[in-house]
Amino acid sequence: MTSTVLITGCSSGIGAATVRHFAAQGWNVAATLRDPAAAHFEDSAGKVASFALDVTDPQSVDAAVAQAVERFGHIDVLINNAGYGLFGPFETATQEVIERQFQTNVFGVFAVTRAVLPHMRERAGGVIINVASLTGLVAMPLYSLYAASKFAVVGFSESLSHELAPLGIRVKVFAPGAVATDFSGRSLARTFEGDGGPYADSIRKVMAVFAANRGTSNASTAEQLAQALYDAATDGSGQVRYVVGDDATALMQARKDIGDEALMGAMRQRFGLST
Repeated sequence: MTSTVLITGCSSGIGAATVRHFAAQGWNVAATLRDPAAAHFEDSAGKVASFALDVTDPQSVDAAVAQAVERFGHIDVLINNAGYGLFGPFETATQEVIERQFQTNVFGVFAVTRAVLPHMRERAGGVIINVASLTGLVAMPLYSLYAASKFAVVGFSESLSHELAPLGIRVKVFAPGAVATDFSGRSLARTFEGDGGPYADSIRKVMAVFAANRGTSNASTAEQLAQALYDAATDGSGQVRYVVGDDATALMQARKDIGDEALMGAMRQRFGLST
């Protein structure tokens, strides 16, 4: 029987690359995105089917999962990839902006997982992979709300892995470092207008560091992340946390080597935020 994966956030970047990679391996792929017309991948010999899914709309989530099961008969792997970045000072974020970040990055993961779980329980098996971020393990400056959402996804995934293990369902969480996609462009929202007022100097310094690092050899490609997601989905292991990318593994190793306090100080110095 051909395996089936359901992936959220497939309009571009990691999601679209993951659709193509799984399809190339012969999988059925339920590619979900808010607007299927925006898909950046080809239907591969009938293996790929696109479904409209807005992770912030429970009815949309339930309908897309039901349609995917009707089309392919089963879902073996769920990859919760949909999300976006929110950059800027916490103080300047409105309640509406804060709620939108959590509706997409956290409650969206909850909603899709809840919709798929009954199906996986009935089949006594499945793999759920939640895409978090390195910023869900080591918070970057001026990403307080994004980091909070991704820390939540990491904690949710690790705890959920315990409660679903007796049911034959494995849960994994991805923490990729920098990825060479448009994440810092089209998908990046800001908490502030203008130059950020009292935070203008910090914003300028942090943005300069990120700009200097953009496109460096340390950044993983979307295709590399797709390969890593496929490997995790098929490795048959009980591994829960996957730190992906040279920059991510180096930072986690530095944290282990020098400790949290020294790492935090080094990060502030790097971004020019030391007092």
